Amino acid sequence: MAKIAIMGCGVVGGGTADLLTENRERIKESCGEYLDLKYVLDVRDLPDSPYRDLIVHDVAAIENDPEVTVVAETIGGVRHAYDYTVRLLKAGKSVVSSNKQLVSEHGAELLALAREHGCRYLFEASTGGGIPVIGPLSHDLSQNEILEISGILNGTTNYILTRMKGGGVGFETALSEAQEKGYAERDPSADVEGTDACRKIAILAATAFGKLIAPSRIHTEGITAIRQSDVAAAASVGAAVKLLGRAIRRGGECFVLVSPFFVFADCPLSHVDGVYNAVSVTGNYVGDVMFYGRGAGAKATASAVVADLVEAATGKGATPVWETADESFPTAFGSFVCPRYLSFSGVDRNAVRVVFGDVEFIRGAEGEIAFLTPAQSELECADAIARLSHGGGQLLSMIRVYESGERPEA
Repeated sequence: MAKIAIMGCGVVGGGTADLLTENRERIKESCGEYLDLKYVLDVRDLPDSPYRDLIVHDVAAIENDPEVTVVAETIGGVRHAYDYTVRLLKAGKSVVSSNKQLVSEHGAELLALAREHGCRYLFEASTGGGIPVIGPLSHDLSQNEILEISGILNGTTNYILTRMKGGGVGFETALSEAQEKGYAERDPSADVEGTDACRKIAILAATAFGKLIAPSRIHTEGITAIRQSDVAAAASVGAAVKLLGRAIRRGGECFVLVSPFFVFADCPLSHVDGVYNAVSVTGNYVGDVMFYGRGAGAKATASAVVADLVEAATGKGATPVWETADESFPTAFGSFVCPRYLSFSGVDRNAVRVVFGDVEFIRGAEGEIAFLTPAQSELECADAIARLSHGGGQLLSMIRVYESGERPEA
């Protein structure tokens, strides 16, 4: 019987404990033995919890117990989670994490520690809740060169953008609805400013490319500047506005970013609505595959945590090696090329054509000129915007247009 512990008995930790209890016999069938929960680490006593008799307040109880071989870290944040994880890995105990901030900032170091001490560090639940993405990238797709990962990685922002399109409401109204339904936190900044998606694409890019890019070095934009008129403009040309995390290889270049995009209806990501997440992966042999499901919630995330607990307990799989990316990786973002949707006031169509060339004018808000540009680099677009602004124009919106990268031959 394998003895395990859970650190943190919040939504995810509690859901993990529940799944271990409710599916105990099923887990034994796949694991070959029972996974017996011995400790739950929490700062609270939790007298009303069904796991109150397992509560400990000091990680040393877990660290120094030779019976405990695998630990689930569901604390969140970095301060305590990092210290506890390091201590446990050094003690030779495998750690399973749902903590996207910890993995995105310290994953390379923690994987190296796990290899050094003969244990595992697993984090399927850190990127897509219950959606299996890390495992397929690490195992099933590992013999492909990954050309692109593009995903809707945050359910809160996807719900907001869905309501702005289908409900015809503005950002603030859609955000309030999301908070009322429990989809958005009281402080939604990590979601709406793109921080959450940034951490997740950092983890996915590291899994695909073997290099962990610090989230602070990833170009990140959220959805706070998206207007209802922008969403309507997208709909008028058969597109939806989606916040995407993207990791792209194009020839010798690699780009990693988080940004809103116009996504046209011929792309499956365009049709992922509400609180659902989806990740599209392109390999040089497999082509396009997509993973879809609920990206958060106690049950969905617990599903991924327990799957990792079983893998760690059975000793299956190998621990990957991540390098910490230096300044040469990824490619400087100024070189990133794509078309864009722009909306200006104070200019006419002739001025737009002079500066941007062959554009497609589309329906915009009253008093604005809205158009889609040809594909150009970030630096080229910034220069063109500056030229048009110098002539009296005022930029009101800029949203990139999704174009997939290279595709394998049929």
